Amino acid sequence: MQLHLPTQTCGLHSLRHNNKVQQPPQGVARVNSSSSSSSTPQRLQHRAGAAGCLGSSRTPVIGIAQRNRHVLTKAAQGLTPPSAQAAPSVRIDNDADPSCTVVMVQCPHRPGLLPAVSSAFRDLSLEVIRADVADKDQPSQVNAEDRFYIKTATGAKVTDRSKQEQVIRALQVLAEGGGQIPQKARPKFGNKGKGSSVSPLLDTYKKNDVLSIQENIVSHVEYTMARSRYRFDDFECYQATALSLRDRLVEQWNDTQTHFKDQDPKRVYYLSMEFLMGRSLLNTLYNIDVAENYEEALREMGYKLETLVEQERDAALGNGGLGRLAACFLDSMAALNLPAWGYGIRYQYGMFKQSIINGFQHEQPDYWLTFGNPWEIERPVVSYPINFYGHVSLQEEDGKQIFKWSPGEQVTAVAHDNPIPGFNTRNCINLRLWAAKPSREFDLEAFNTGDYVAAILSKQRAETLSSVLYPDDRTYEGKELRL
Repeated sequence: MQLHLPTQTCGLHSLRHNNKVQQPPQGVARVNSSSSSSSTPQRLQHRAGAAGCLGSSRTPVIGIAQRNRHVLTKAAQGLTPPSAQAAPSVRIDNDADPSCTVVMVQCPHRPGLLPAVSSAFRDLSLEVIRADVADKDQPSQVNAEDRFYIKTATGAKVTDRSKQEQVIRALQVLAEGGGQIPQKARPKFGNKGKGSSVSPLLDTYKKNDVLSIQENIVSHVEYTMARSRYRFDDFECYQATALSLRDRLVEQWNDTQTHFKDQDPKRVYYLSMEFLMGRSLLNTLYNIDVAENYEEALREMGYKLETLVEQERDAALGNGGLGRLAACFLDSMAALNLPAWGYGIRYQYGMFKQSIINGFQHEQPDYWLTFGNPWEIERPVVSYPINFYGHVSLQEEDGKQIFKWSPGEQVTAVAHDNPIPGFNTRNCINLRLWAAKPSREFDLEAFNTGDYVAAILSKQRAETLSSVLYPDDRTYEGKELRL
């Protein structure tokens, strides 16, 4: 038995461009699905299947290399003219598979379509067992059908006629271009790897409407922080909010780095001992234009944005003018769409925390990393050996005398990436900070002989290098550490 209902030809979005070369390309004109004025019942109705999308408070800049315009235009409009594409249709077949109902959807691919179809099945209490999705970017598969193998909640086929009609109507809306589909498409790049088969699942940016923001925050509370979604304090809410914002930065960061790799422009690398970045929460909210929606989302959850801002510790990576200048350079280069990276040291205790007792200054360690840094991304696989001390020996090779350095101590530098978003742009550059770690974490032999201090001595010596921003240099050891 087959049910077949033809649908109308769905429209396709077009590209908008400018002449900025380093700006990451955008697949389609972005329509921000955010609104700070929508009430909660309206958003719930919208999520349940009402057509249309929420408005945008600002149209972001879309930049792309001039020579790639025609490539991305074809990607947005399809590789065949609209007249060569078959009319969208939805079919249900209970005879094609012995255990599942097969739903066949034929329509041109558009960003966000696959997640929306999966969400429609979920809202109808249907389980997707398997999905065969065609690569619509290939000319030979433009008119291919996407097949979804579904079952009911009880594990049976969908035999109820009214349920089948609900499925067809829901997918018909999506095939015609309506429904709850985010419109901010991520750019497509030429090189496809192993993940190309699942790339349609992440071909749009995260939605920034109030309800989606609340879902992201609560999801991080429960799954990332393993806290109860019914009770979490201001600091835990700050961490979850920061992680939800970092998700959006990672999307932009990945697309930016892939774009720079494809374009291969000359790059700027800014090296500094200090980066006085300040607090990242407000800076990120305003740079990616989601401050109003986040403020409303938090207010409806019972939290104040102003209170969460105070929960963030200043990154103890700088002290004065030099560090602030370096931070301003990074922000400016990100806003100007320049292919730039910053490099520095990840100080564990910063410079010092000042306190005044009886009129005298007392210096204490700044434990700014006690509860971790939700903005950074540790890269354990990005590490390099750094050699110190040792001696130089004279050796003879092929009848020539050469000088060879034999290092006496080795430390491992481990990378920690911090996304730096530009204002009013999708460009997101990187600040890579290096932490000193021992090449030999633990001396088990010394530990087993009872010399517990020697067992961790190499760890302490290595981590000393990135412990404090400016160590006291009144001693020889202090001078050596600064050097």
